[in-house]
Amino acid sequence: MKADATRLIAVWAALMGLLALTVAGSFYPLGAGNALLGIGVALAKAALILWFFMHLRRETPLVRIAAVGTVIWVSTMLILISADLLTR
Repeated sequence: MKADATRLIAVWAALMGLLALTVAGSFYPLGAGNALLGIGVALAKAALILWFFMHLRRETPLVRIAAVGTVIWVSTMLILISADLLTR
């Protein structure tokens, strides 16, 4: 029980560190790097939440494949929506 609490606190601390990185990155003029940094941090946060808080590490491989497929599908839809908006 104590190991689980310690693990969750460590994940929470990692999420807070990534939040601090997001905020700090917003103050630096990196050009296109700001978007890449934001997307990278968001992916890292999502991976931590999926793996630890949604307990995908304890699920069967089929559930993991479904979760990855969902992320790929949503990413594809967001890319297509962005492409549509940028070409108008």
